[in-house]
Amino acid sequence: MLAALRIENFALIDQLQLEFGAGLNVLTGETGAGKSIILDALDVALGGKVSSRLIRTGANRAMVEATFKVDQSVAEWLSTQEIDLLDDSIIICSREIAVSQGSLRSRSRVNGILVNRQLMDQLRDRTVEITAQGQTVQLTAPAIQRQLIDLYGGSDIIQQREIVGAKYAICQTALQELEKRRHSEQQRLQRLDLLEYQTKELETASLNEADELEQLEHERQRLSHVVELQQLSYKVYQALYQNDAGEVAAADLLGQADATLTDMVTYDTELQSISDIVSAALAQVIEAGREINAYGDQLEADPQRLSEVEERIRTLKQICRKYGPTLAEAIAYYHKLQAELSELNCGGQSLEDLEKHYQACQESLNQACQELTKLRRYAADNLGQKLVAELKPLAMDKVQFEVVITPCSPTATGADTVLFYFSPNPGEKLQPLAATASGGEMSRFLLALKSCFSQVDVPITLIFDEIDVGVSGRVAQAIADKLHQLSRGHQVLCVTHQPLVAAMADNHFRVDKQVVAQSNGKVNSNGAVAEELPEVRTVVRVSILDTHLTRREELAQLAGGKSSQEATAFAESLLKQFQLKKTQMKTDK
Repeated sequence: MLAALRIENFALIDQLQLEFGAGLNVLTGETGAGKSIILDALDVALGGKVSSRLIRTGANRAMVEATFKVDQSVAEWLSTQEIDLLDDSIIICSREIAVSQGSLRSRSRVNGILVNRQLMDQLRDRTVEITAQGQTVQLTAPAIQRQLIDLYGGSDIIQQREIVGAKYAICQTALQELEKRRHSEQQRLQRLDLLEYQTKELETASLNEADELEQLEHERQRLSHVVELQQLSYKVYQALYQNDAGEVAAADLLGQADATLTDMVTYDTELQSISDIVSAALAQVIEAGREINAYGDQLEADPQRLSEVEERIRTLKQICRKYGPTLAEAIAYYHKLQAELSELNCGGQSLEDLEKHYQACQESLNQACQELTKLRRYAADNLGQKLVAELKPLAMDKVQFEVVITPCSPTATGADTVLFYFSPNPGEKLQPLAATASGGEMSRFLLALKSCFSQVDVPITLIFDEIDVGVSGRVAQAIADKLHQLSRGHQVLCVTHQPLVAAMADNHFRVDKQVVAQSNGKVNSNGAVAEELPEVRTVVRVSILDTHLTRREELAQLAGGKSSQEATAFAESLLKQFQLKKTQMKTDK
């Protein structure tokens, strides 16, 4: 329940403090008196849009503070948001708007704790609901009508719609995977052909060792110079071991030196180390001569092997140019090709598997949508009956109403198109609500709809902004009775021009504009005058009409435009009728 509203420097309001009570709270006043400003301020306090124009001229800061007394469900929700209640289940929602150096700043708080827009939107849904004639345009949209049916159906429909939404998301994911596979299949096949060709080429090359090309280059060098190697190895053999040309070989010279040193050691043992060195050198020269002789003996020309080596070198170099530049990199690329080829051949699901999965998801979604449609049809029938019953007391005795649900392609909200059909006059066929109802009829339709939902809604504050515009007489009385009926289970805040509605008020406020004296400038903190202002200013003032006399005068003004004798008598009769109804209600209880 909205307990109080405090406003500072907001539009035409300089300072305003209002306290609201249970039941029906009515705001009356001339057109343009500022009633809608008060509702705008409440909207801003609960996270509504703001602009610098909302700040009163001459000020750089505006503040709105709404105090609510909440029930246990709201208290528990606030606890999950780590916001503690004040005494007596009270919360204070405040919003400060400030302009600094041309920049607009806005901060929202709940019980002094800074909160974001998302939390304020959620809190708003739990505390107030505003209904105005401007909503009639939105009400004609099929999406809004479907949403109303879902809300009226309660938790069963909401839960089933969540199931549909989850299955729709799964279905969309399956469709995306299928489409992605279809679109990529041609590219996959082209890539597969390329990989198979390259893999086959590399497999044919039989790549094993990264240094094979280097080894082949060495072998080619040897095979290409067999004759030279034979000649040189024989020359080395002669120089080391045996010389057929009569020249002394190294082995002979070392042998002579070794013999001489051996004799010398018999006279001086200190020469033993030198003798050992020469002996070892002699042995190595002899071994080197034997090995070079054996090497020369095994050398022979092999043109066929040379041809094979050169062909292999050409093959490997071609592989390196295409897949290298080194043989090691070509081998690594071959292994990469094998992995990618395996993935393309075996990885992921086939098109057939993806199509079957998508069809299964579609079937599951369709079944969930069918169940949701059943629940909606039941809720629509129930709402139709109750709405007609609520409209009949509103001077629409012969009204017809039907909710038509037709199938459509499945979406996250189901597979239903919901449309309200309405006929306010006898003999006229049912037509879509948007093409049938007049402004006054739509006002009554909105009020009746709200009455239906009040039976399933939590007891939040209902706000009606001139819901009775365009009606009069018996219809106005019916609307007044309906608002009074709603106020028995909800706190109702209503802006009205109808004396029949205002007479039903439990708490009556009169809003008007006044011209007051004003200082000639706004003073900054440094004492300088920042802006010249008029000597007089228009402000919004609100009076609480808490006596029989003040209420009668206001009702007479609403009825006749002036406090004439007839208007006063009419106002008196309205107040007496309301008192009689209150007495009857107490008796009925």
